[in-house]
Amino acid sequence: MPTMTAERRRAEAKREYDAFMADCPSRKLLDRISDKWVALALASLSEGPQRYSELSRRLAGVSQKMLTQTLRTLERDGLVFRVVTPSVPVRVDYELTDLGHSLQETMLVLKAWAEEHMDQVEAARTAYDAAV
Repeated sequence: MPTMTAERRRAEAKREYDAFMADCPSRKLLDRISDKWVALALASLSEGPQRYSELSRRLAGVSQKMLTQTLRTLERDGLVFRVVTPSVPVRVDYELTDLGHSLQETMLVLKAWAEEHMDQVEAARTAYDAAV
């Protein structure tokens, strides 16, 4: 078995996380963080820890099942931390981890871009639909 040079090992490791490659594991992560409920949950949590009910009210239109799945996935990925306070009733708060905070600026910029450019996107859609 031939030995690999350090440069070749680095090149192979870098290639391992190239999202343009079909089998790159980072594609699954990109798929997950590009989900609308993930983006909105992270943007909401950027304002500080929130209870499930606060998130549910803030994310208008999200079902209980979808919000629960989203929060569990974010917790599994290390982006959100779940804090359980034993009380009656039990209090559960969600907050961003350091990893979640590292993504927060990107998500807030994306949310702001969508809000700022929605009129232009709607105009482009209308023009496209009229031409087709």
